[in-house]
Amino acid sequence: MTSGNITSTEQEVLDEIEEKDVDFLRLQFTDILGTVKNVSVPARQAEKAFTDGIYFDGSSIEGFVRIQESDMRLVPDPDTFAVLPWRNSEESASARMICDVYNTSTGEPFEGDPRYVLKQALERASDLGYTVNAAPEPEFFLFEEDEEGRATTDTNDAGGYFDLAPKDLASDVRRDIIYGLEDMGFEIEASHHEVAEGQHEINFEYEDALSTADNVATFRTVVRAIAAEHDLHATFMPKPIPKINGSGMHTHLSLFTEDGENAFHDGDDEFDLSEEAHAFTAGILEHAPAITAISNPTVNSYKRLVPGYEAPVYIAWSDRNRSALIRKPAARIPAASRIEARFPDPSCNPYLALAALIHAGLEGIEKGLECPDPVRENIYDFDEDKREEYGIETLPTNLGEAVDALEEDEIIYNALGDHIAQKFVEAKSQEFQEYLVDVSQWELDRYLETF
Repeated sequence: MTSGNITSTEQEVLDEIEEKDVDFLRLQFTDILGTVKNVSVPARQAEKAFTDGIYFDGSSIEGFVRIQESDMRLVPDPDTFAVLPWRNSEESASARMICDVYNTSTGEPFEGDPRYVLKQALERASDLGYTVNAAPEPEFFLFEEDEEGRATTDTNDAGGYFDLAPKDLASDVRRDIIYGLEDMGFEIEASHHEVAEGQHEINFEYEDALSTADNVATFRTVVRAIAAEHDLHATFMPKPIPKINGSGMHTHLSLFTEDGENAFHDGDDEFDLSEEAHAFTAGILEHAPAITAISNPTVNSYKRLVPGYEAPVYIAWSDRNRSALIRKPAARIPAASRIEARFPDPSCNPYLALAALIHAGLEGIEKGLECPDPVRENIYDFDEDKREEYGIETLPTNLGEAVDALEEDEIIYNALGDHIAQKFVEAKSQEFQEYLVDVSQWELDRYLETF
């Protein structure tokens, strides 16, 4: 029987908790850096979580609030309920729900909640008559652990792109990850071994942007947990091994109208892209340097964004080659027309990265930005003069430059909201300064005995 303050969807969750003998709920949210946090409560508290929320101390979370204004409230989204695949046993199970964070003093959504920032971007799209669909392709490495269970950078296979067993020894791990994700309701399009040894990719089916961000946040947790069951360490660090391909998170995007039509498709266009798609692409290209601070948010991210390892560094788009920042993939049917942003990496906060991409694209539509011609040659082969001739700029070369670009870009900075923008810039500026004063092993090897 449904309680007075419980919606039908929430009641379905309560019923499923009982049917599946769930003992504990993990109420998940992310800090501004994209780290998944969770508050565990007994499953019997589920109804209270729906009606009253669960209170926690926000001052202990990166980028949330100061200690004198610390009380926060988690309100779970019943649509995100899923039983966790690695905690199942014959007796009981654990489940997760992703939460929105509210300010207890005002009762309003907390502006420092990355999920709220993405919702604001989607509200802007809705005001323009669009819904946003997204499909990411997160890549990751699987490494051996040492005798004490600590991560190494030793890969457990010698496979290459799309290799089949026996070289791809991690295929069993990937299979278990996919089964676990599917048990949680994920729609998986494909999985395969990537170019580098020990590197893997699992592609998501298209979903609305909020569900996609929720899935990416959970995906990283599931991959690490199931890898650990195989005595392996999974990492989404963009470039854990020098001089080989790093891990990206190519992100496919499209807009749909209120009638369910793909707003990015135009069969009369040479590239099957509508005016909206061209303008959306132009918006991302225009704001790419600032977006990079959010979509590639670590010092290590810029070790991936270098020429020669398949990662894009040049601000251009193409319908053919993969050296450009944005690619227009082939589409078999009109509903599949989309663009692919190739620069994000899986260390990003998925809520903030998608919000930045969406705001940039919508800005392009609202301002009617003109998209440059696609570049069909391999941009990696261009010298500086030819890039200048084509008007091709480059992405920031390090995190410090990217943060500077973010601070100078009013559109992307404001897309984060004042609270997150300030905290994000502070955290990333500090990270870059710590990197600058550190002395790396490369420097010691090169200079210690030379001078």
